[in-house]
Amino acid sequence: MTGPSWLAGTFAAVVILAGAYSASRLAISLWRGRATESDADALHAVMGAAMTGMLVPRLSVLPDGVWLVIFGVAAAWFGWRAVRARGFAAAAGPPFRLPVPHLIECVAMLYMLLPVHGPRPAHGQAGMAMGGMGASAVPAGSFPVLAVILALFMLGYIVWTTDRLASLARARVAAAGPGRDRRSAAMVPVAVPPVTVPPHAAPDAPGAPAAGTRRGDQAGGPVLAPGLATCGKLAMSITMGYMLLLML
Repeated sequence: MTGPSWLAGTFAAVVILAGAYSASRLAISLWRGRATESDADALHAVMGAAMTGMLVPRLSVLPDGVWLVIFGVAAAWFGWRAVRARGFAAAAGPPFRLPVPHLIECVAMLYMLLPVHGPRPAHGQAGMAMGGMGASAVPAGSFPVLAVILALFMLGYIVWTTDRLASLARARVAAAGPGRDRRSAAMVPVAVPPVTVPPHAAPDAPGAPAAGTRRGDQAGGPVLAPGLATCGKLAMSITMGYMLLLML
């Protein structure tokens, strides 16, 4: 399957913006002490650079072997987090705190970077199967079924995250009360009880911060721009789904 080079450039611009936002969000959270999911922000910053090089090879900054090592380590990290969090057992929480989608993203990146898909195009061409790559047959050992499964997961994650955000927005409006102005409701101070973590508490015990999440996120502090962060993840998922479909 092939795609137009202008579309590859458009998706490259999208992931560059999403990756730059993730990097800036991580830097601001470290500088100002705001709560954020630091490992996910770092992953999406790296994914933005890697996917840009795959879509537009002349913008590649590292060889494929280096990216394979980076995403292999990231997959091991998020796999460990998913085991500790028991997968989607925390689905009642915000979607940006789930480790399993990040694990699948790492697996998808490894799949797209592995050399079983044939030679990469030259630096003057569009990446993946776009812009005159000229390979109509699927290379042996490319596992197209896995590409379909990963693309379907990305589609499901996009739908689930969008629905989850809409549900949380409706819950916030309902919590403000039917007869109260939204602005006045937002100005009413709400006392947030402090959360204390016993020194002997296990990492997965209630009240203990999850791995990869800053302590302020668990202590009731405001998370740094969660809506924009989720939009960036949706942009990454859409682009990754498109790239996976091009490998069929």
